[in-house]
Amino acid sequence: MPPLKALEREFSEIDSNFQQFCSSQGILSVEDFLVHDLNVLVAFAEQHDTSKKLKQGITRILSIIDNHHQPWLNGMKLLEDALQNKHVLSTGYEGIDHLLQGGLHQGQLTELVGPSSCGKTQICLQAASNVADKYTGAVMFLDTCNSFSPRRIACFLTRSMSSSSKEDRQRSLERVLRNIFSYSVFDIFALLDVLQQVECKLKSQAFTGDNQVQLLIIDSISSLITPILGGNGANGIHPCTSKFPGTFFDDFSWFASKEIST
Repeated sequence: MPPLKALEREFSEIDSNFQQFCSSQGILSVEDFLVHDLNVLVAFAEQHDTSKKLKQGITRILSIIDNHHQPWLNGMKLLEDALQNKHVLSTGYEGIDHLLQGGLHQGQLTELVGPSSCGKTQICLQAASNVADKYTGAVMFLDTCNSFSPRRIACFLTRSMSSSSKEDRQRSLERVLRNIFSYSVFDIFALLDVLQQVECKLKSQAFTGDNQVQLLIIDSISSLITPILGGNGANGIHPCTSKFPGTFFDDFSWFASKEIST
């Protein structure tokens, strides 16, 4: 969850006075707020001359936390969603979808691991093309090794629309490419910075158009962490899962590729 200072511009209650009050209690972010005793915090606020404004700030933080909660769903609704494959995005490869029990699941991180040149980028590009084409939503492609190729995406669409006219294929290609946002990043710290910016933009709905982000692809993780860990291949956990809380990626799917040494 974001630091309190990041909320100051959007919420007037979270001003510098409120931030200073929270800082005196060791609270620098919304996440810190969650683990603090609310009754103690309110009692401490009541000792200040600006207790009314401080309690308004506390109420505002609670409303922000409440807005991040997933809605309650009964068992029948969950079963219906599962049977209809809701919240699951097809990669465009039937065999991989079968292994993933339908495809890429919303709110989950899917990591693709394999040796160099085994087709990981091909799967990433196919998944990006398929989601941008078949689902109402955008795809974010974080490119760490110049792997993003509009020409290869055009080839995927040409094969899937072989019976369509040239004009229809061109319109589909333009629509798909407009739904894919590619960004080049070449070190792990820049990647974390970009993900932080993405989080803020998603929360403020700064992306243009009506489409919401459905899929985030990072190709590849190993090219960023290998220089830090050393060796020819990257082993260990995905470095981004500990950086952001679940509320950041509950609304779409993560898909990351990582090379292993053989």
